[in-house]
Amino acid sequence: MMQYVYVFLVGGALCAVAQVLIDKTKLTPARILVLYVVSGLVLTALGLYKPLVDFAGAGATVPLTGFGYSLAQGVKKAVQENGLFGALTGGLTATAAGITVAMTAGLISAFLVSVFSRKK
Repeated sequence: MMQYVYVFLVGGALCAVAQVLIDKTKLTPARILVLYVVSGLVLTALGLYKPLVDFAGAGATVPLTGFGYSLAQGVKKAVQENGLFGALTGGLTATAAGITVAMTAGLISAFLVSVFSRKK
C-alpha cells in the first residue's frame, strides 16, 4: 500500500514543480517539457534517477523525466551491446512502444474530433 503513496507523492511532486514553472516563470510549456526530458536524461547519466525509480516506480517513470530516463537506459544498453552505433539506435529502441502509443492515441483523438465536430 505504501508503494502507491510513494508513486503518488513523487509523480505529484514532479507535476507540481512543472505547474509552478508554468505559473511563475516565462517558460513556455514546450520548454518545460524539454527541460523535464533532458533533466531525466542527465540525472540518469549521473546515477541519481535510478534510486528514484526504484523508490517510486511509475511515479518517476511516467512523467516526462521518465522518458529521459528511458532514453538514457536504452542508449546505455545499446552501447554496451553494439558499441558506438548503439548511441544512435538505443534511445529509439527503448522508447518505441511509448512513442507508438502516443502517436496512435493522437491519431484516434484526431479522428474522433473530426467525426464529432462535423456540422449536421
